Amino acid sequence: MYIIAGLGNPGSKYENTRHNMGFKAIDAMASEFGIDVNRAKFKGLIGEGRIGTEKVILLKPQTYMNLSGQSVREIMNFYKIPEENLIVIYDDFDLPIGSIRVRKSGGPGTHNGMKSVVQELGSRKFPRVRVGIGSSDGSTIQFVIGKVGKDEQQILNEAAEAAASAAADIIRIGIENAMNIHNTRKSEKKDDH
Repeated sequence: MYIIAGLGNPGSKYENTRHNMGFKAIDAMASEFGIDVNRAKFKGLIGEGRIGTEKVILLKPQTYMNLSGQSVREIMNFYKIPEENLIVIYDDFDLPIGSIRVRKSGGPGTHNGMKSVVQELGSRKFPRVRVGIGSSDGSTIQFVIGKVGKDEQQILNEAAEAAASAAADIIRIGIENAMNIHNTRKSEKKDDH
């Protein structure tokens, strides 16, 4: 069994912001695999289904970003899932907009939601899918939760679908293969390496 947690902020105010890429990716997975993510549990919204032969639970923490780890810890403790079967999807302004990076483990960087997850779990040893949102010269907070233009929204929507595909591939074909597929495809288009 796998838990796929997409990080974001609840409420319509944050719905189409850069900081909600985790939620958008979960919505894309829910749509693709016919999973309703509407049951309130573990300080989040969850939905259960299957990807291939594996049972999965999709999770959208409803704690607001900075406390995301509380929701993730509760569901992990309840189901007693090993860390390698947790996949966290989140936005990353250190990556070019639209690019995807799959990693086996690592630190939280500057992302407050990931800091919370790492702190609550007491571990960095879980797979994650980072969704590039680009960076800003101004206020980081305003950038991540501010309005997004139409062209950029289209890129972010496509990135959410790519992140959903990457998370599903971690389950279907293993993390090494998922990294080989998803960590090169986007960067080649962007010419950023």
